[in-house]
Amino acid sequence: MKLQVINSPFNEEQVKLLNELLPKLTGEQRIWLNGYLSAPQATINTIAEEVTSTVTPITKTVTILYGSQTGNSQGLAEKYASVLKSNDVDVTVSSLGKFKPNNLKKLTNLLLIVSTHGEGEPPDQAIQFYEFLHSKRAPKLENLHYSVLALGDSSYEFFCKTGKDFDEQFAKLGATQIVPRTECDVDYDDAAAQWFSAVQKELLQQADVVATVEASNQIVLGDSTYSRKNPFYAEVLESINLNGRGSNKETRHIELAIEGANFYFEPGDSIGILPENDEKLVDALLTALQFDPQTEVNVFDEKLSIREALQKKLEITVLSKPLLQKISTYTVHKEFTKLVEDANAWKDYARGRDLLDVAEDFAPFSWNAQQFVELLRKIPARLYSIASSQKANNEEVHLTIGKVSYETNGRQRLGVCSGSITESIQIGDTLPIYVHKNPNFRLPEQQDTPIIMIGAGTGVAPYRAFLEEREELGIEGKAWLIFGDQHFVTDFLYQTDWQRWLASGTLTQMDVAFSRDTDKKIYVQHKIEENAAAFYEWLEQGAVIYVCGDEKMMAADVDATIHRLIEQQGQKTSEEAKAFVNELKQQNRYQRDVY
Repeated sequence: MKLQVINSPFNEEQVKLLNELLPKLTGEQRIWLNGYLSAPQATINTIAEEVTSTVTPITKTVTILYGSQTGNSQGLAEKYASVLKSNDVDVTVSSLGKFKPNNLKKLTNLLLIVSTHGEGEPPDQAIQFYEFLHSKRAPKLENLHYSVLALGDSSYEFFCKTGKDFDEQFAKLGATQIVPRTECDVDYDDAAAQWFSAVQKELLQQADVVATVEASNQIVLGDSTYSRKNPFYAEVLESINLNGRGSNKETRHIELAIEGANFYFEPGDSIGILPENDEKLVDALLTALQFDPQTEVNVFDEKLSIREALQKKLEITVLSKPLLQKISTYTVHKEFTKLVEDANAWKDYARGRDLLDVAEDFAPFSWNAQQFVELLRKIPARLYSIASSQKANNEEVHLTIGKVSYETNGRQRLGVCSGSITESIQIGDTLPIYVHKNPNFRLPEQQDTPIIMIGAGTGVAPYRAFLEEREELGIEGKAWLIFGDQHFVTDFLYQTDWQRWLASGTLTQMDVAFSRDTDKKIYVQHKIEENAAAFYEWLEQGAVIYVCGDEKMMAADVDATIHRLIEQQGQKTSEEAKAFVNELKQQNRYQRDVY
């Protein structure tokens, strides 16, 4: 019989503990416990004293696993582990890529922090664990208590799908939730802290853990006190257009002064920039919605005019399915309802459009100003790979930013951040920035390990940092760059830097693919195929592969090419080649920074 508060003399907490314990007792343990409880009180006291004098109290144990593509999940895992350790919890922290899935059945308390990558896929380091947990080999987990913190981006259709999948699968395998899953958008700090607070209360049986959670949010990287919530305002020292005259691109090399910021970053890390929306777009949206720009609204515990809120705080340029569904409750426009319900129609409409399109196409709406702003999320920071070595440029950080510009529905559109940087920001202006650590995109620990760097367009930025760092340290290991863009004459980004490093030996080999210079388009994956034997030879020598750039096109094509190359050059089956690539990822020998 299962104990309940109403059918026993125990309180709720005692009933919970007993119901957890009793089903796990062996027959021998039940008999011993029965005799122990039946003994005279003096005997029990004597036994208790003996046990107390000989047994060391057992500390609660917790395992924190993380699956991270850009470092967010890992950062949270390490931060929360530190807090739990300060509360005398025995904590183990591990990447999903390094954790042996069979050890799941040995765990009692598990916290899983995992991001969703691309179109609902697990991060690279989590793929094998994910596949194992969803296979017939996955063990029953009746003794496991777990909770999932899912990170994602609500502008994608499959928001937090990896976290949802893990949560559902743990439940299917018999595990018990410590607290329900929490799903976080790109601005995840507050939601993640609330999840961890709830976890602490359950694990530590503490009524008030707010102070420790808030303290955990003060943990910073290095000595800097600047963060996404408290950015450093960096002066723009230089802004150079890297593209030549006649190019249909505009790529800016930006140099920022960081003296006094106490930033610490490594090649592979990024700088986050907190952007604002274009004033003209905001004014046009307010006119279309017929809102007075000075109407006051409450946004994230601040009272602002709606104009200021839309310009500085809220995202208005991205249409996601969740946002369109929320909007549909405020309009009786039948065409809008059909649009949202059709799986393909809403995607076609949303591509390249913004809230001004919705306001102009589907008015009228029944919302007031406050209801409208409550539909919107905070403007996400924009991350840009650092294109310089801090060892070589201590008081500066360099970025490579490509202008996003296109026309949709008869109106010219600009990227929120790249548009303002290329069109409005002048030398001497400041940008609000912070360092975003990415431990999953790092130069090898053994410095002379060969490296193969693959990137197109602005995806070449981190490799400038890699080579500048290796030059500064005097590293003589082999380095191969495979770079692609549209035209040799106008789009060969950082050409003089690569040539200088080739001459000095810092860069061993370089292959370039300029897709618009020939009748047949040539991309970076074609250069990999042309050099298949050498590429595989470098892998056999222990080389690390890096891929940076567009995920859907370039990175996907490169990945397929690498699998095919390993299959052919290594004389392997497709399954063996897949296993080989997975092993490269496990060993941090295949790292991707894709978006």
